[in-house]
Amino acid sequence: MRGQVPPRGSQRAEKKVRARELGLFLVYIGAAVLAVLFLIAFVVQRADVYGRSMEPVLHHGDVLLVDKLSYRFSAPERYDIVVFGYRLREGRYYTKRIIGLPGETVQIKDGWVYIDGEKLEDDVGTEPAAEARRAAEPITLGEDEYFVLGDNRNFSSDSRDPDVGNIRRDEIIGKIWLRLWPLGNMKVK
Repeated sequence: MRGQVPPRGSQRAEKKVRARELGLFLVYIGAAVLAVLFLIAFVVQRADVYGRSMEPVLHHGDVLLVDKLSYRFSAPERYDIVVFGYRLREGRYYTKRIIGLPGETVQIKDGWVYIDGEKLEDDVGTEPAAEARRAAEPITLGEDEYFVLGDNRNFSSDSRDPDVGNIRRDEIIGKIWLRLWPLGNMKVK
């Protein structure tokens, strides 16, 4: 029995099986690539934190996953941490906390945030804002506008700055869902 050549038909059958397995493998790879592209386009996006503006919650170098899907079904809420594009520089993103909602009037007096004339008692800022900048005067938000601030108010470029200003809903990419890095601080927001 040793040294016998298998019949020709079995070689062809084996080649067909291998070709079918290769075809299925390529279909699975193609489906995986399409699924990843779908997720990136519509569901999640990676974002990196640069600077100190969101300390102590987020730190320079943190790697985040942004939930891009939730705001297709519900409106952003006060205190959500969101990612949005910086208008003056393509490819640059900001991570800030929503403080003012559409239709509200926001002002910063003596370092504290006021919404519609009432002090925001459960403010999450780490300290009073030394500079109110454009929020020294009342700012009334439009139907689709949000006022965002960094938690570390004295080290943040945010809605107080004319270059950032009020953020329109269509500028918000999504809200922070998960901190991926550093691994020791990984957590769902």
